[in-house]
Amino acid sequence: MPEERIYLSAPHMSGDEIKMINEAFATNWIAPLGPHVEAFEREMAEKIGARAALALSSGTAALHLAGELLGIGRGDLVLCSSFTFAASIGPYFHKGAEIAFIDSEPGSWNMSPQALERALEHYAAKGRLPKAVVLVDLYGQTCNMEKLLPVCERYNVPVIEDAADALGSECLYRGEWRRNGAFGAFAALSFNGNKIITTSGGGMLLSDDAEAIARARFLSTQARDPAPWYQHSTLGWNYRMSNVLAGLGRGQLLHLDERIKARRRVFDRYVEALGDVEGMKFMPEPDWSRSNRWLTTALLTGALEKISPLAVLDHMASLNIEGRPLWKPMHLQPVFKGADYWPHEPGQDVCAGLFDRGLCLPSSSFLTEEQQDRVIAAVRAVIAAPEIAAV
Repeated sequence: MPEERIYLSAPHMSGDEIKMINEAFATNWIAPLGPHVEAFEREMAEKIGARAALALSSGTAALHLAGELLGIGRGDLVLCSSFTFAASIGPYFHKGAEIAFIDSEPGSWNMSPQALERALEHYAAKGRLPKAVVLVDLYGQTCNMEKLLPVCERYNVPVIEDAADALGSECLYRGEWRRNGAFGAFAALSFNGNKIITTSGGGMLLSDDAEAIARARFLSTQARDPAPWYQHSTLGWNYRMSNVLAGLGRGQLLHLDERIKARRRVFDRYVEALGDVEGMKFMPEPDWSRSNRWLTTALLTGALEKISPLAVLDHMASLNIEGRPLWKPMHLQPVFKGADYWPHEPGQDVCAGLFDRGLCLPSSSFLTEEQQDRVIAAVRAVIAAPEIAAV
């Protein structure tokens, strides 16, 4: 009989969610929109420190609408972190934009300020500045906003913050701690099933520009003009979150700070248990950031370079433990073959090295010490005897 499966990042219910969902049923607010949607938007905006928020069907929908509001279209240039998931850039690719990618910096694993500076200098000299820069807060770690945002401001290029992984994370910016989702012209959150809080599927668009969010609200409800019949001066999308799922999100949001503490405890325990292994390095946390540690990620370096991260993951899988590699950078994806790519330093491809040596460990906020011990034992087994993964 195999041991119980350990998931990478599973939903964590508190019980408050069902109260909100039952309220939606009791009042018959089942269809999209309703009081839970409005309250979820207001509560999330207050939590993050943004003026306005829009609850949507996915984080990808939020990124798409951000691009619509910034006028990204065919032939436009967009710069994006290469070390990310395809959704960060998919909406602009489908609009026909040209995508160029920026490497990571070693200290945060997120976009390299110096690579971004070189890229913007290059495109400015060609008279072709990007329509937007997409900054991705990866695995819960914030980007270096103190350095990245001024670069974009100098070139007058708007920023879209993809904070899908980083709800509750914080960044020190201009002497003050600010929560992720409050940076740039627009920010996108995800409430996918594996995120730190979930609505099973959903997302949110945030901005200090309340008028822009009102425009996004119009576009996300099929762009229906105020008329007694269905009239359209333009066409939009069906992107709004349902009242039932918003109730689920509200119940989850009540426990966000607890979930962050739990994920950080999981991370700390991995470091305590595996930190003595020569060559094993965990995702850093610069002193200007505070990560929600959505996922615990690690590298096999130095003395461990002969061990493939896939060997560790295969052995974990044989023990009914879910893990995954780090993201394959976008500039290495077949679909973006030939795209411009700006490394951290000439000849130093940071995110390709992270992909080659990295893995994600189970990080659910309800992970028990016994379950975590199983993960730790599996990792140690491969390190002690690499051939075990081939058995």
